Amino acid sequence: MRIVVTGASGFVGGAVARGLVAEGHEIWTSSRRDPGVPGARHLAWDLTAGPLADPPAVDAVVHAGAAVSDWCALEVARATNVGGTLAVRDTFPRARFVHVSSGSVYDPFRPSVRASEHEGPVDRYLDAYGTTKSEAERALARDASDHPDRGAVVVLRPHAVYGPGDTTLLPRIEAAVRRGRLVLPGGGGVLQSLTHVDTLLAAVRAAVALHDDAARAPGRGEVPTRGLLVANVADAEPVVLRDALTEALRRRGTAVRVVAVPVRPAWAMAGAVETVARWLRRPEPPRLTRYVLSHLAMERTYDLTVLRDVLRVEPAPTSFVGAERW
Repeated sequence: MRIVVTGASGFVGGAVARGLVAEGHEIWTSSRRDPGVPGARHLAWDLTAGPLADPPAVDAVVHAGAAVSDWCALEVARATNVGGTLAVRDTFPRARFVHVSSGSVYDPFRPSVRASEHEGPVDRYLDAYGTTKSEAERALARDASDHPDRGAVVVLRPHAVYGPGDTTLLPRIEAAVRRGRLVLPGGGGVLQSLTHVDTLLAAVRAAVALHDDAARAPGRGEVPTRGLLVANVADAEPVVLRDALTEALRRRGTAVRVVAVPVRPAWAMAGAVETVARWLRRPEPPRLTRYVLSHLAMERTYDLTVLRDVLRVEPAPTSFVGAERW
C-alpha cells in the first residue's frame, strides 16, 4: 500500500513509519524536518500552513502529527491538533484516515475504569492537549458525517505509549527521581493501561488494512458515526502504576523507593504552582501539574473490545524487557 505517515520525526510517527516500511509498504513521511527513515520518501510540510499542494496519490494516511505538550498554549495546540488534522484530511480526502488520538480525551477529573469509547470526548479538560485532541476527534466525526464519499476514518486512542525511542513517558519519570525517591500521589497504587509502541503499531496495521465495511460501520464513539470507527489501544491488561514504574526504572539502572503523598493536598498545590508558572510565563511545565496528577492519581484503564473484536489485535502484556537500551 501507499501510505503517508505524519509526525514521523516524533516517537510514535517514527516507529509507525519504520514498521510500515519494514513490511514492504511504500511510505511517505511528513513532518517539519526529515526524520531520515530508510526506505521512505519525505514530504516537508508544516500542517498549520494548510493542505499540501500536489500531494502523492496514496491509499491511507496515518496521522500521528500533533502538538503533544501539556503546557502548550491553546491557540498553538489548536492550530496543529485541529487545523492540522483537517488539513491532512483535506489533502487526502479519498484515503483511509487513521488518526492517532489519545486516552487524554476521557474525563481528567474522574477515574477511567475500563472506559468504553463512547465515554469520550467530554466537555472539560485540564490542558490544551486534551482539549484540542477532543476537538480534532469531533471535527473528524463531523467530516465523516458530512462527506460519506470520503475515505473511512479510524481513530485510535492509546494511553501512555512507551518503548524503544520513548521521548516523553520514561524520561519524565526519570527526571522526577530525587535521591533515590519517586514521589507518587497515593503511593501509585492505581491501575493503569499502558501501551507498548508495538501494540500501537499493530493497531495501526490493522486499521490501515481493515475492510471498508467494518471501518464504516457506526462505532462506539461519543456519537456513533457511519464512516468513523473509534478504538482504545493498550496492552493486554492493566498494571499497578507503582510496580510498572519501579520495574521500568530498575531495568534502566535506577533503584527507587516510592514515597506516597496525599492526593488532595497535591492537587491543590499543583493548581497553585501552575498559576504561578503561567503568571511568570515559564516556557516549560512545572514538575507537578494537575494534568500529571490526573494520570498518576486515578485509575486509567480502558475497554479493549473494539481493538480485539473489530481490529482483531490481541495485545501483549505490558513489558519493559530491553528498557535499558531504549
